[in-house]
Amino acid sequence: MSFLLNKFTEYVKIDTTSNGKNKSCPSTEIQFNLAKIIVKDLEDIGLIDITLDENGYIIGTLPSNTAKKVPTIGFIAHMDTAPSFNGTNIKPRIIENYDGENITLNKDLNIIMTLKDFPELANYKGQDLIVTDGTTLLGADDKAGIVEILTALKHLKENPSIEHGEIRVGFTPDEEIGRGANLFDVKKFNADFAYTIDGGEIGELEFENFNACSAHVVIEGRDIHPGASKNKMINSILLAMELNSMLPCNERPEYTEGYEGFFLLHEFSGSIEKTEIDLIIRDHSKEKFLEKKALITEAVNYLEKKYVDAKFTLTLTDSYYNMREMIEPVYHIVELAEKAMIEAGVTPNIKPIRGGTDGARLSFMGLPCPNIFTGGHNFHGKFEFIPIQSMEKSVQVILKIAELNAK
Repeated sequence: MSFLLNKFTEYVKIDTTSNGKNKSCPSTEIQFNLAKIIVKDLEDIGLIDITLDENGYIIGTLPSNTAKKVPTIGFIAHMDTAPSFNGTNIKPRIIENYDGENITLNKDLNIIMTLKDFPELANYKGQDLIVTDGTTLLGADDKAGIVEILTALKHLKENPSIEHGEIRVGFTPDEEIGRGANLFDVKKFNADFAYTIDGGEIGELEFENFNACSAHVVIEGRDIHPGASKNKMINSILLAMELNSMLPCNERPEYTEGYEGFFLLHEFSGSIEKTEIDLIIRDHSKEKFLEKKALITEAVNYLEKKYVDAKFTLTLTDSYYNMREMIEPVYHIVELAEKAMIEAGVTPNIKPIRGGTDGARLSFMGLPCPNIFTGGHNFHGKFEFIPIQSMEKSVQVILKIAELNAK
């Protein structure tokens, strides 16, 4: 088994689920279980100046092997997996020479990944796919990115004839809960620019992402015995439903694509007395992003006036912003990645990220950081899969970036 495949199947079996309700960093101690293995692997490859700090951030260096003065490049990926779906007891399965038909992930539970629901599967007929057993996510987001970086570093170390400048690598905790860059030491990382290896299908190259915020709404009502509740009961569940109905129904993730933003009702829990809802708000346009935040604020204000005996508390928290404005002044780094893809035999697909990465935050912290594909599909759920050939192409792109940078 190749280094790439061996490390991927090893890493995904290690539970690294983050926890947004825990304010510590990392948000879960289990992320250190993978971090310590990565540090050992970096040492075995031959990197220097490797550090793992108390917050779970790893930094390491592959020294330059050229006398030329070339920019220092960074490659970054995150260790945690999304808390939105089960990341425990992952059992990756390899489907060799995929036949292009529906894939039964779990026969006992009748969980099937169909071409009807996932037509992109047809693009990978004849390739080798890594899938789940239908009860967990896979963890290619972003353990694929980690092992692709490690595999490229190993190749460079073992092939000194490939000229390259200094390369810095960084692996972060808690990206999935929006905190991956919170304590990242950009000064210590000391790269001129970097790439997050955290994208989806083969060819993706992204330097635009959503502006993002979370909205937490607490609604306090009044619970009265239903037999004597006329003109007294205030059902906070119904008020929460009314609030959600005031948001545009065509601006939900399932109805949007490309540059279109959305409101996502993420969590909803409560009783007659008290209900809490969590939404995420996204838009590529800063103007439309602000309009969306204003819309939910106005909706809450309207309901406060309509139901004067209820209590509404809205908390809006910005998560990250569109990195395009930080990348455009150094657009040559996007062109470098684009050229590397072409030379690696990959067709570049420059598109906006319908999400965010550590790179978005890091770009605003002074480290321009576009995003490059890992090869995975359907992240954060049981239908996640990744073609091995796409992972191999990601490695080749990383190698080409390093090589071209030295020219």
